[in-house]
Amino acid sequence: MKVVGINGSPRKEGNTAKLIQAVFNELNRLEIDTELISLSGQNMIRGCTACGACIKQKDKRCIITDDFFNVCLEKMIAADGIILGSPVYSAGVTSQIKALIDRASMVLAANRGLLKYKVGAAVIAARRGGAISAFDTLNHFLHSKEMFLVGSTYWNMAYGNSIGEVEQDQEGMLNMKNLGENIGWLLKKIHCESR
Repeated sequence: MKVVGINGSPRKEGNTAKLIQAVFNELNRLEIDTELISLSGQNMIRGCTACGACIKQKDKRCIITDDFFNVCLEKMIAADGIILGSPVYSAGVTSQIKALIDRASMVLAANRGLLKYKVGAAVIAARRGGAISAFDTLNHFLHSKEMFLVGSTYWNMAYGNSIGEVEQDQEGMLNMKNLGENIGWLLKKIHCESR
């Protein structure tokens, strides 16, 4: 079993990565493989151009091939679980993760069921406000792709500004630990049932 975590922050090793890693720590303890994917630097993804080529071709790919999108989508399709993470920018998700979910929504609509029955969760790093709006955006994507959403003891968010500051949010970090346990539990149940 494998879970991919997609860090939608332009900071490769910022607070969002730290939250995803906290979830991964529990998954790794449960012997579930993990991979962190950062949408920063060379892995940037451009926005959807609404050209409709993916709807015509139905080949599980976007016609735009000069960025990281198709590689990222392939990893999502191959995984058993997906964690989407974003810091809050202007009371919402970053443009990096928004580009991913916009383009993925088009390709996945043209090729229905590619994420069906996978386990999904969203995590949010916030300085102060906008966390619920960002959380909702990511969950709407996961939910609309027929995934099983996993929750925790509170909404999957932690608060901090400077890099590493989220680790001082004890409740937020305990929530990430519990989220990892819950994702692991559900994956193991699904894996046992599908044998």
